[in-house]
Amino acid sequence: MLEWPDSDYEPDPVSKPIVVIGAGIAGLASAWELARRGAQVEVLERGTPGQEASWAGAGILSLLLPWNYPAPLRALTEHSQALYPDWIDAIHKTAAIDPEYRRTGMLIRAPYDRAQAETGFAGQAATVAPAALTGFGPGLWLPEVAQVRNPRLLQALLEGLRRLGVTIHSEIGTISLTTQANRVTAAVSGDRRWPADQFVVATGAWSANLLDQHAAGLPIRPIRGQMLLYRTEPGRLPCILYEAGQYLVPRADGHILAGSTLEDVGFDKTTTVEARDRLHGFMSRLLPDVAASGPIRHWAGLRPGAPDNIPIIARHPILENLFVNSGHFRYGVTLAPASAELLADLMTGKTPEPTLRLFTWPDIIRAAPV
Repeated sequence: MLEWPDSDYEPDPVSKPIVVIGAGIAGLASAWELARRGAQVEVLERGTPGQEASWAGAGILSLLLPWNYPAPLRALTEHSQALYPDWIDAIHKTAAIDPEYRRTGMLIRAPYDRAQAETGFAGQAATVAPAALTGFGPGLWLPEVAQVRNPRLLQALLEGLRRLGVTIHSEIGTISLTTQANRVTAAVSGDRRWPADQFVVATGAWSANLLDQHAAGLPIRPIRGQMLLYRTEPGRLPCILYEAGQYLVPRADGHILAGSTLEDVGFDKTTTVEARDRLHGFMSRLLPDVAASGPIRHWAGLRPGAPDNIPIIARHPILENLFVNSGHFRYGVTLAPASAELLADLMTGKTPEPTLRLFTWPDIIRAAPV
């Protein structure tokens, strides 16, 4: 288990100008943490902030079947889960938008390996599910699992960052990096340049593309995920339901998300009839009355896939003032506060604990579950 700082820990201040490239959850969370530490931060976004994978996901703040993941990723997730309540509170106090953080719990339905779950539960105790869930059959009950409404979280972060004095440049088109020796000198788009002392690449599935000749084997690729949205009365589904890679996530206002797919199809966000039928069939089995009226929306997003779901939160192996916070696969929102904290520590010269070196550039290629 990793040892994290005590609650009265005060991070080292940052005063150097920093450019964060990417305005999804990883980029915005990074900018928030750096600005909180006193940095002069600018965020660059080629399109509309918060409209790619971070917006498209479900906002479940847990690994799906936590025992199936490497111990360092489980530890980072647990730390992120512990940070979330205060992190959300700070954002909500700065911005007027409520991200709808709620601890709804998650019921894991069969099939699953009970013995493996009981011996590798990453500190989350499975308990008897409440009576309200008996209609969904037996399963493992994780009462502490929370969720957040990710589009609202992104909006809140954008508003909060602006109130902290962070400049966000959106719709600027293709971004590239200019370098000299072993340093980045500026981020460039067209005839516009943004020089800084340090740079962060947090562009998700597009990270290797942005780095181009400086990608240095960064093993991140797009993985399409499709989702359906249904509308029903609030409280119809009291918790998150998970079964064999698919899930239902209830929102406070009665909307229910049904997801999701894992498709290695490149940079293609097209929705498909096959995915719609499969996800609708899943909803029909568990909540036939809700499914009867059909989904009200169907969309796809491109997750930043990396080997074994291990993100890269690291300094570039050659460019000494360039850092990456990317490759979170399905868990960008889940890991946002802890990843941003780890990144900011790295940028202020802290040496990561040995276990955290799993998230660095060379180790990610060799990473395997432990």
